[in-house]
Amino acid sequence: MDEALENKMILNAYRGVLRSIKNPRNKEESRTIRKAFNVAVKAHQNTRRKSGEPYIFHPLAVARICAEEIGLGPTSVVCAFLHDTVEDTSLTLEDIDTLFGPSVRNIIDGLTKISGDLDLSKSSQAESFKKMFLTIPEDVRVILIKLADRLHNMRTLDSMKDDKKLKIASETSYIFAPLAHRMGLYSIKTELEDLSFKFTYPGEYEMITNKLKKTKAVRERFIQKFSNPIKKELDSQGFKYQLKARTKTIPSIHKKIQDKGLDFEDIFDVFAIRIILDSKFEKADCWKVYSIVTDYYIPNPERLRDWISYPKQNGYESLHTTVMSPTGKWVEVQIRTKRMDDVAEKGLAAHWKYKEGNTKTSGLDKWIGEIREIMENKTNTIDFIDDFKTNLYNEEIYVFTPKGDLFTLPQNATALDFAFSVHSDVGAKCIGAKVNSKLVPLSYQLSSGDQISILTSTKQQPKEAWLDFVITSKAKSKIKQSLKEVEKKIASAGRENLKRKLSNLKIDFSENNLSILLKHFNYKEHTEFYYQIASGNVDLSKIKEISQKAGQLYISSSITKTIKNTFESFVEKVKGTDDLIIGDGADPKLDYKLAQCCNPLPGDAVFGFITIGDGVKIHRNNCPNAKQLRTKYAYRVLTAKWKSKAGDAFITGLKFIGIDNVGLVKELTTIISELEKVNMKSLNFDSKDGVFQGDIMLYVYDKEHLDHLIQKLRNIPGIEKVVRME
Repeated sequence: MDEALENKMILNAYRGVLRSIKNPRNKEESRTIRKAFNVAVKAHQNTRRKSGEPYIFHPLAVARICAEEIGLGPTSVVCAFLHDTVEDTSLTLEDIDTLFGPSVRNIIDGLTKISGDLDLSKSSQAESFKKMFLTIPEDVRVILIKLADRLHNMRTLDSMKDDKKLKIASETSYIFAPLAHRMGLYSIKTELEDLSFKFTYPGEYEMITNKLKKTKAVRERFIQKFSNPIKKELDSQGFKYQLKARTKTIPSIHKKIQDKGLDFEDIFDVFAIRIILDSKFEKADCWKVYSIVTDYYIPNPERLRDWISYPKQNGYESLHTTVMSPTGKWVEVQIRTKRMDDVAEKGLAAHWKYKEGNTKTSGLDKWIGEIREIMENKTNTIDFIDDFKTNLYNEEIYVFTPKGDLFTLPQNATALDFAFSVHSDVGAKCIGAKVNSKLVPLSYQLSSGDQISILTSTKQQPKEAWLDFVITSKAKSKIKQSLKEVEKKIASAGRENLKRKLSNLKIDFSENNLSILLKHFNYKEHTEFYYQIASGNVDLSKIKEISQKAGQLYISSSITKTIKNTFESFVEKVKGTDDLIIGDGADPKLDYKLAQCCNPLPGDAVFGFITIGDGVKIHRNNCPNAKQLRTKYAYRVLTAKWKSKAGDAFITGLKFIGIDNVGLVKELTTIISELEKVNMKSLNFDSKDGVFQGDIMLYVYDKEHLDHLIQKLRNIPGIEKVVRME
């Protein structure tokens, strides 16, 4: 493309960013924005994206998302322009500080990835996530800009290689979409989920997208007919409102298809009706509209969700009900005001806009406080990410203290989770609880509306078993912190034992020797090693097996290579096998194992994962563990694809649900064994009150063979659901 034309397009994009900034700005802020733009243009002038366009279009797009779709102000726009400069160009954080001040510097620092050597025992990606999360209590704009950055990367992901697409899509659905949800950014969360699904399940995405397009006209006619009586009544009562129809996300439709074993045509609730009121009397008017809706349509009492009286922790407020239409279809109706809708779509930015002059502490403020508390416990990075994520995406329940104070907790939270949410000391000393005046154990799962009081004892101490049933990040981090402190005390005794043993063997107690001992006894960290010594689980006499000279331990150079080098050489050796091409292909030199968590079949989209000590495991792309593996350990993921040849039979499982008709089981087994020539390993059926369910383990040749069999079985009269075991 002509350079003059590109420069014109860059300038137009910049003007578009300026127009999108909704917050008022003074002359100084305008000058700073211009300066940041000029700095970014110069820094990225020789760089292009994978698509071939000048790199500067990316920070411009991120800045526009920040201003237009999130509602952030001038400082965030400046940071969006500069967000990749320190990581990708010669500019340093010191340069940023000099040019734009400490506030911008700190945000850019939070947005810059961790650099350093690759280590199989750590995840550099997880370290980067942790660094980013650590900035939340100080400046939440880091997360918001990062979400804008991720959204634009996902929108332009088509130019990437397939394995890169999968990695980024997995990260997005595992971390970033839940994070957007937690920040209250509904529209961004929805788009991130849809785009992640598009690149992870391209076939399913295309199928559902096409079906939605084909049924659009039918849906619109239904929505119009359903809405007409409600609109007439709202108009007659003088309400100012907008009525919108919202199609449910493609991932949620797919989940329903999978969970229920249904075809697309059998799913009714693929959309929801949203009524947005222009009202000062928010709560009262929302309930009036609810009354109008339920005058015309019968509501499902089990599906009423009152998030106006009890807002979600991310600030979300709305009244949801599900009603029965005249055609026998359930329709979800969401009722909210303009302010509530603004907060739901724009999240944090809108939340703080409306908070001005309101001193009441919100759920978001409490959550940010919890993050600060979690960070006081310097835990393992992977554990930190897992604990942090636990509370990102859970549905919420509402419980009460004996005095009537309201607490919001994630669904499936236990009495012990509640105790820690009251105070860390209350959790640590908790011995039981009373729920609705009834004595319950610590592991008791709470429900919305429960009234709970905690029983404590000064003699109580946190137990490792508690980690098996608590689900909140605060409870987990505090229990781990307490256990670590106990472990450290025991470990110090183990350290002294080791010191004495080495002294007796005339071996120096040095860092180099300790590093060799850790490798020899297969431990990752000193504290755990010392702890196991003190617990009597390490045979120190085996130290004699290691070579020593003049007080120094040593092992062969092939073993003492850095983990990075070991990993790199391992990857180089990973080649094809008879059935699979792993990595860059070539001669078969390395065995692999099929992961039992997802039981891949030839024809399934798969990837290889290098384990510690168990070689390469082959997982399906849609394996329940795939997101975590690609997100936390991307550097251990290898490309893999099946060779196109008829191979051996592979074991897999099917689940059935149906009406227990006479001869149904016989018809099932006849189709499987006689018509389709499939060998069965095991068969298990259970029938109750005319409904049967069961599972069959069988051998198939590939995914196509399995899909064909499933379709045949679904056509049997009486069979309601046939799904592959995940």
